[in-house]
Amino acid sequence: MSDEPAPVFFVVPGRLGSRTGGSIYDRRMVDGLRAMGRRVEVLEAPGAWPDADDAARAGLEADFARLPDGACTVVDGLLYGAIPDLAKREGARLRLVALVHPPLCDEAGLEPAAADRLRESERQALAVAAGVLATSRFTARGLARFGLDPEAVAVVEPGVEPSPIARGSGGEGAARLLCAATLIPRKGHDVLLQALSDLKDLDWRLDCAGKRDLNPAWADEVEETARALGLADRISFHGELSEEALADLFEASDLFVLASRYEGYGMVVTEALARALPVVTTTGGHIVGNGNGMG
Repeated sequence: MSDEPAPVFFVVPGRLGSRTGGSIYDRRMVDGLRAMGRRVEVLEAPGAWPDADDAARAGLEADFARLPDGACTVVDGLLYGAIPDLAKREGARLRLVALVHPPLCDEAGLEPAAADRLRESERQALAVAAGVLATSRFTARGLARFGLDPEAVAVVEPGVEPSPIARGSGGEGAARLLCAATLIPRKGHDVLLQALSDLKDLDWRLDCAGKRDLNPAWADEVEETARALGLADRISFHGELSEEALADLFEASDLFVLASRYEGYGMVVTEALARALPVVTTTGGHIVGNGNGMG
């Protein structure tokens, strides 16, 4: 018999290589497990989760059915909270571990009925999990809403990689502001633009980096808001960038800004602080308040 430990299956929404905070966290988890000598097999589930269509859900069910009995299967919460029936069915033979970033129902911009639906869906799914991981103590405490004991939730904070100190603009020309966040309502780009509209007398430029295809209608609305407020010539919307291109923006920035309504952790804030960038942000969710200087 082989002494090699059984593989861990890690199920993620979409591409593991995506540049969203959740995907970066998942990738670090996978890399960390492999560095510990564990064999990790990644299953990438296509679809617009948590509202994936029937074809995407059928594909995920087929992937689960192929997993061996007893397999430790870590499922990103963007998927897990949306599949209570599949979790109940497969939880009897798999060791399902739910990885919760922010709970699905805490996404900003949801209609009350949609939030209620997601809350109940996630409650049912979490009830059958063999284990639950959270990205922060704040998130773990919040899972009491779903009937979980926060002390039984394992917290694995993302941490941050060492980075060179940003050189900034060097005081030449406009001050460079950077917002790195997916264009979805929770990230508060509309709040940021309204605040910046009161600072037109100051010399600044804003770079916005982040995926726009998770909510294209909202991304279009944000860009229209910039035009309506007379800020379009000061703001560059770059979309999703490579790691290298985003690092270049960090390097050239003088100030990092984030107007999130809620964050389960706020990895990008720690990335800015690691570069010694001053940060202006909100107190949404985990960002401020748990005594570690970051929420």
